[in-house]
Amino acid sequence: MQLTRAISKWIDRCLSFLGLDRKVSQEPKDAHTIIFTLPDDRKLTMEDLRGLTGKIYVRDGKLLDVTGTVRYEIIGRGTVPSAAESLHQQAREAGGRGEYEKAIALLEQASELAPEWPYPVYDRAFTHMLMNDFDGARTYYQKTLELSPRGFFAAITALHTLNRERNGDLPVGTYLAYVSLEWMKDAAKREHAVREMVKLIPQFAPAWKEFACLCDDEGKRLTAIENGLAANPDAGTKGMLKINKALVLNLKGKHDDAVRLLGELALDPNSTFGTEHSAKAALSILLSK
Repeated sequence: MQLTRAISKWIDRCLSFLGLDRKVSQEPKDAHTIIFTLPDDRKLTMEDLRGLTGKIYVRDGKLLDVTGTVRYEIIGRGTVPSAAESLHQQAREAGGRGEYEKAIALLEQASELAPEWPYPVYDRAFTHMLMNDFDGARTYYQKTLELSPRGFFAAITALHTLNRERNGDLPVGTYLAYVSLEWMKDAAKREHAVREMVKLIPQFAPAWKEFACLCDDEGKRLTAIENGLAANPDAGTKGMLKINKALVLNLKGKHDDAVRLLGELALDPNSTFGTEHSAKAALSILLSK
């Protein structure tokens, strides 16, 4: 079967975005073309979309999700001494063995040597959560975001959810249950867990984000996204829900509306790192079609 030029170009762009090599296309000649302008005259150009990588989720030929790569691990790392990096690695290994107290002690030492580096602080928060010390987890997720306000891996979602658990808006253990979805290798069990989560905790936006990707019908997917947006989402989840909404609009033939929504997210200074990069990544694919 011979691909049309447009489809072939789109596949090349997707593979390039994933870091793969099927005849990676050259940089576009119209790199400085303005693709979106906000009322305050901030502009987004094709140049801003260069060199993006990440993950895409495609089902039945439909682009359902795009996650741009953010190199969180390098944030605050410019002046990190090698001893701190070594302690951090030892801590991660100890945590992997279930030696949580030892991991925390090593992470504390790493932070003392590199106080501006968010990574050991973030890992300490996660370690406290694994120990069911949710107060400790909240404390160190907060410290993580003080060092990296626009996000650091899942810190924004974690802190927001743990605060809601403390306030009684969500059952205690909601975030730990949500994180556990990542560890499920069986796709059928994971899908069942997601469906149960939206049923039992409909006020938890991240569950609706996961559920939306399970919906085959654009209308049902859009309903799931709107349910998530109405469920007091954290900034990171809200951004990803809006990106997925844009992808649904594109599938429904509303290409200009999709580009406008993605452009607003990409240029919004209040967007998280994840939202900004993912919105730009989605645009880079949609505009290559």
